[in-house]
Amino acid sequence: MTSCVGSSRNPTANCARGFYKTDGRGPTTTNLLIIMPWEPVQLNDGNKIPSIAFGTWTLGNGQSPIDQVEQAISVGFSHVDTAQSYRNEEEAGKAIRESGLARGDIFITTKYSGLNGLDIETSIENSLKNLGVSYVDLYLIHHPRLAVPDIPTAWRKLEELKERGLAKSIGVSNFGVPELKTLLASAKIKPAANQILLHPYVHARQAPILSFAASEGIAIEAYSTLIPLTRRPGGPVDVPVCKIAESRSIAPEQVLLAWVKAKGAIVVTTSSKKDRLERYLDAGDLELTETEVSAVDAAGAAGSQELSKRSTTQTLTAIVLVAFLLWGTLHFGHLVGINVPLENWGQQVPCK
Repeated sequence: MTSCVGSSRNPTANCARGFYKTDGRGPTTTNLLIIMPWEPVQLNDGNKIPSIAFGTWTLGNGQSPIDQVEQAISVGFSHVDTAQSYRNEEEAGKAIRESGLARGDIFITTKYSGLNGLDIETSIENSLKNLGVSYVDLYLIHHPRLAVPDIPTAWRKLEELKERGLAKSIGVSNFGVPELKTLLASAKIKPAANQILLHPYVHARQAPILSFAASEGIAIEAYSTLIPLTRRPGGPVDVPVCKIAESRSIAPEQVLLAWVKAKGAIVVTTSSKKDRLERYLDAGDLELTETEVSAVDAAGAAGSQELSKRSTTQTLTAIVLVAFLLWGTLHFGHLVGINVPLENWGQQVPCK
């Protein structure tokens, strides 16, 4: 039996994608294993990026943003992902400095979010000042609509930032295939990464982006991977995820992180809980069979159709509700009180 020994926190671990158990039949869909420790990924410009990042978009919620970033670094995260629009670059930078890590031992991503209408050059200078660093490792255009006056012009500005050494690598976020093609048509430097929404319920929709990015050597970063558990519990994906989790005595969120890594994506995730962050890192050593990955894919596709129907129903319900509330206001002078059952958002539901 071929085995992969080591830990995602052990840089000497001799693990590589493609190891498989053999029983004399060679690799099959049932015995092929995808070995995926959180090893650095080499970008198309030669720089390396940690394959899991601590995202800062939800920082706060009663806990100091500085404490949360420090906690993530203390458990083993070496990649911090922030953005101008998150309004926490200064706190993230302070936490990084207080961690005691050398600048070269921490990977910093931030994004141009068009905050306060500032241009790209001014924005990155502000970000560097807020973060307390002389360069960022990865600088992204947060969304295609922020590429003003147009994508080619905005991208040329990012190329200039890389040439000046203000960003070691440059990329985009939330770009679809058409936007990527527009960018590449005039680019001197290819985007190193495209950070997108990726979880089982949107996988089918995002698959063309994954395929195109792979053909162009553009790394995919995935955010909001845990949505099926945190915001859409009770859906079809719960079944294979819970089955895999129970059979391996691991947490459901570890299954989803392993699934997205199996798609070849860099994970951007977050939590204010230390034990969850530790589980996220431990997920880098999990091995998913192709059968397991396919089961999650199929459940995600089924759930995507279901959620689409539900979204339409919820929209119609909301319209009716608003109309009724307005009617109550006109006739009674105050809003009519109604107890409306809402979907359980933000509560991670364990497998039963």
